[in-house]
This record gives sequence, C-alpha cells and structure tokens, in this order.
Amino acid sequence: MALLLNERDVRTLLSMADLIEAMEAALAAFSTGKVRQPVRSIIELGSHGFFGVMPAAYDEAAGAKLVTVVPGNHERGLPSHLATILLFDPQTGALEAMLDGRYITEARTAAVSAVSARHLARPDSRVAAIIGSGVQARSHADALSRVLALQEFRVWSPSADHRHAAARDIEAATDVKTTASPSAREAVDGADVVVLVTSAAAPVIEDAWITEAVHVIGVGACRPTQREMPGALVGRARLIVDSRDAAMKEAGDILLAQKDGANVHIAAELGEICAGLAPGREAADDVTIFKSLGLAVEDIVSAALVLRRAREAGAGTTIELG
Repeated sequence: MALLLNERDVRTLLSMADLIEAMEAALAAFSTGKVRQPVRSIIELGSHGFFGVMPAAYDEAAGAKLVTVVPGNHERGLPSHLATILLFDPQTGALEAMLDGRYITEARTAAVSAVSARHLARPDSRVAAIIGSGVQARSHADALSRVLALQEFRVWSPSADHRHAAARDIEAATDVKTTASPSAREAVDGADVVVLVTSAAAPVIEDAWITEAVHVIGVGACRPTQREMPGALVGRARLIVDSRDAAMKEAGDILLAQKDGANVHIAAELGEICAGLAPGREAADDVTIFKSLGLAVEDIVSAALVLRRAREAGAGTTIELG
C-alpha cells in the first residue's frame, strides 16, 4: 500500500520555513558523503524539451524524481516544469508514496537559494533584484524574505505585464515593497542580492552591473549550452555550487565561462558550508555566486517531509499497485 499525494496535498503540508531547514540538512548530508546520488540522466525530447531522471538514497529515504522541462508548455497553459516523485522504503524497497513534484521543485529550489543567502549574502542586505517573473520569482521572494530583513524587491522580465503581475503578487505575499523595474540594469543597480530565474540561454546581466559585496543566485540555465551570467563575472566571483560533479557536466554558466577563457574556480559546495567544512561569506566586499542546478536529494528529502506530515494528518489517497 502506498500513498498518492497531489499538488494540493503537497501545498497544504509543506511550509517554506520548514523546507529551508530541511534543505540545509540535505545539502550538508550530500556534501559529507551521506547521500548516494549520481548526476541526473537527461534525455532530449526532440528539440522542444528534455526528460530527466534524478535518483537518490540515504539512510532515511530513497526515491527518484522524474521531471520534464518543455518551455513551449506556457503557450498550452501548462507549467514548463512538470514532475513526479516516487519514494521507497530504504529498508524493504517497497513503494511508499507517489507525489506530484511540480510544487516541490518550485519550493525546494527557492529554499536552497535561501540557504545560500543565509550563508553568503551580507547580513545587512536590504534590496533584492529578481530577474524573471515566473513561479520561481515568486517562490524566491517568499524564501529570501524569511532569511534576510529585506526592505525592497525589484522585478524585471522582458514582458511588462508579467513583471508588473509578479511585483503585485510578491508584495501581497511578502509584505515587502516590490517594484517592477523598467530594465534589468535598473533592477540590479544597488541591489544586495541578485536572483536570476530565467529561461534565457544568454547572459541577462552584465559584469559591470555587479559591484562589490553582492550575492548572485543563478537558478536558470541548467544545460551546458545555456547561461544567465557573463563569463567575466563568474571568473571574478567566489563561486559556490550545489554539486561539483553536476556543475562540471551541466552548468553552462561555468562551462561557457571557461570556454571564454575565464579563470573559473569552484570555491566550495553549499553543503560544505552548511556542514562547517568551508567558510560562508569571507569578506564584506566579496562578490559571491551560488550556481544552483538542483539535487535529487533535495526532492527526496522534501517529499519525505511531506509524507511524514501526510501520515500525521491522515492526508492523501491510498493506492495499491499489486
């Protein structure tokens, strides 16, 4: 017998505050060798998207996320990222749960970014620029507002309607002043934290816009041919990743910067910082970058948290496959 949990169930049971703490622990477990996890496998869906398989196991949970990314889905009225997460009993191998993974992906990605801001942004950060206006813009504003005493969000994306809608939603959800900036440069100018949550394949910011003491969070550009940041910026910043192995296989922001001739050095995994094995922000004027690709363990830990809450609340639908 297994439990089926749809997106409504997941949203009801998963809080961002709890998720941030769970992601910090998951990152530390990953970077201290407690998680068994290969780099995800990707299959191209022709020229219009890709399908990924992301398995992970450790003592407390085992499972896999099956995820598709189809940018053209927006024209169909569907999310570009769709996912299903399967959880198995790590002792018996029996199926424990099947969960909708779309919202988990949305929320855990932002929670991990918040962990990076907790350790790498200046504690006195007050202004965050968000480049992008989709679900990740909204979830990142929620997560960042929980770890930093922010006084202003600035949102920019190419569509004026989209950025104004995102700004309204973010201000209503976080109670933080939020403006729709007329340009990416104006959004970034003077910001303490810059969040890149786009579907762009080429840089959406310029190196000269990022001054000292800024923390940059790069979330989009999850393929080797895509980038959101210029190589010069990646080369001069203190670069933190979620996984070294994944970054050197998938992160176009890093791989293309190296191709440009930038001297790119990965200073640490975020989990090493969470575990106390590497320092967080070292100097007030450091420019730091967290390049996020997403780890299967983040999905499995998130799903396991939802499953525990579902059992406590008697939520979900019991299914039997055998």
